[in-house]
Amino acid sequence: MSTIPRLVARAAGEHGPREAVVAEGGRTRVSYAELGERVERAAAACIASGVRKGDRVAVWAPNTLEWIVSALGAVTAGAVLVPLNTRFKGAEAAYVLNRCRARLLFVTGTFLGTSYIASLRRADVELPHLQQVVVLADTAPDSCLTWRDFLATGAGTGADEVRARAESIEPDDPSDIIFTSGTTGRPKGAVITHAQTLRAYDLWSELAGLRADDRYLLVNPFFHTFGYKAGVIACLTRGATMVPQPVFGVDTVLANIAAERISVLPGPPTLHRTLLDHPSRTAHDLSALRLVVTGAAVVPLQLVERLRTELRVGTVLTAYGLSEAGGFVTMCRRGDAPGTIARTSGRALPGTEVRVEAGPGEPGEVLVRGWHVMSGYFEDPEATAAAVDADGWLHTGDIGILDADGNLRITDRIKDMFIVGGFNAYPAEIEQLIGAHPDIVDVAVIGVPDARLGEVGMAYAVRRPGAVLTTDDLIAWSRREMANYKVPRQVEFVPELPRNASGKVLKGDLRRAAGTAGPAR
Repeated sequence: MSTIPRLVARAAGEHGPREAVVAEGGRTRVSYAELGERVERAAAACIASGVRKGDRVAVWAPNTLEWIVSALGAVTAGAVLVPLNTRFKGAEAAYVLNRCRARLLFVTGTFLGTSYIASLRRADVELPHLQQVVVLADTAPDSCLTWRDFLATGAGTGADEVRARAESIEPDDPSDIIFTSGTTGRPKGAVITHAQTLRAYDLWSELAGLRADDRYLLVNPFFHTFGYKAGVIACLTRGATMVPQPVFGVDTVLANIAAERISVLPGPPTLHRTLLDHPSRTAHDLSALRLVVTGAAVVPLQLVERLRTELRVGTVLTAYGLSEAGGFVTMCRRGDAPGTIARTSGRALPGTEVRVEAGPGEPGEVLVRGWHVMSGYFEDPEATAAAVDADGWLHTGDIGILDADGNLRITDRIKDMFIVGGFNAYPAEIEQLIGAHPDIVDVAVIGVPDARLGEVGMAYAVRRPGAVLTTDDLIAWSRREMANYKVPRQVEFVPELPRNASGKVLKGDLRRAAGTAGPAR
C-alpha cells in the first residue's frame, strides 16, 4: 500500500461486498468492489482525455460520490489532485487553475443556486492550460462534457492500460496540491506525496481507532485535508463506510446519524456545538456515535464533557495540522484526560519532531520536522525556502506551548490568519480582494470574536475621495466577489490606516480600536 491507486485496489479486494459509499440520502449504495470499478472507469476516461502522469487535475464540487470517484480516478491515472474550495468565486478558482496549470477540471452542476461554470466564465480570465471541463451532472453547457459522456470516452482504454498507469506511480510522486493562502495574499500550493498521505492517515486512523465496521459522516469539505484525507483516505485504509454530506445543515446531520447509524463524526467545534444545542436533537437516535475528532479552534472543556455525557461518545480527540505538513502534526490519544483533550492538540505523530522556539512552558513559534512535511510549494522555491529552513524545520507561523508531556497547545498565530467556523481566513488575501473595489483606496482586515463562528473579519477601509460607499454596500459587494467565510461582518471607514515608519499597518492599533487585544502578534 505505497500509493493511493494501490490503496483503492486493496480496499476493493479486501472489503469487496462491504458498503463503501452511501450517497443521495441513502438512495445510492456502492460496495467497495463497485467503488474500485467506478474509479477504474474514471481513470480510463482520464487517460483517454490525454491526462499524463504528473498533470494537475482539479475538482470543484461539494462532498458527493462523484467527487470521490473523479478524484480517485484522476489520481489512479497518475494525475496530481488539486481540490478547489466550493466557496470560491470564479476569479478565485481561475487563479488556482492557472497557477497549477490544471489540464482537466471536474466541476459540480448548479449547486445551492449557483452555476460554477457561469461563475468561472463571468470572471473573464483566460485558462490556456485547461483542455477539458467535465460537469458532474447529467447536463452540461456547450464545450463541457457531462459526467456520463466523459466516462464513455474511456470505453476504448483497457483495464491493463489503466493498471499499468497506476503501477507506474511511485510512492514519492506527488499525490495532491492543497492551495493555502498566506500573508502575501495569493494562494500557494503545498505539494504532498502518496507515501506521505498514506503514512499520515494510516496513523490518523490508528490513533483515532477507526474500524472497518464504522460508518463515517463526511461533513468536512473534501477540498480540505480534514475532509479528503482524514475522511476518504482514512476510510479506505480501514474499509469504513463513507456517507458524504454535500452541505452542512444540522437537521441533515441529525437525520443522517440516525438513519445510517453513524459512528464517526469529525469536524470543527462549531459543528458539534450546533448539534448539541439543536432543539430537536433528542428526537433522533444518536446512540451509534462513538468517535469525534475535532480541532481548528479552541475546544471548550465543556464541549468535550457534553459530547461524552449527553451523547455518550466514547472517544473525543483533538488534533493539530496544517496543509504544509499534510494536514496532520499532533493528536491526542485515546485515554487522555478530558482537560488534556480540551486544552491541547495532543502529541506529535511517531517519527515527527515538534519544537517551540522558546523556553520550557513559554510561548513561541511552532516548528515541525518529519516525513510528512511538504516537498515544497508548487513551483515556488522562494516561498518554500521561507517556510522550510535548511535543516528541514517547517516554520508554521503558529504560536504554541509544549507541556512537560509533549502536548502542544496553540495559543496565537504569528500570521494574521483567523478561523471562521473552522475555515482559515487570511487577511492579506481578503484585503487584496476588497482593494479591487473602485471606491476603496486602502484597507486592513482583522479577526474579531464572534459567539457563533469563533472569529469573523472586520475591515477598516479608506474610501476614495467623494465616494459615498456604505458599510452595507461593501459587505454586499464582498459577498459577490469572495467566499462567504472571507466576507467581513463589520466595516469601519477611516480617513487613513495607522502605519509605522516603514509603512506597515499597525494592526495592534486596529484591534485595540475594535475593543479586542486579539492574539499577540
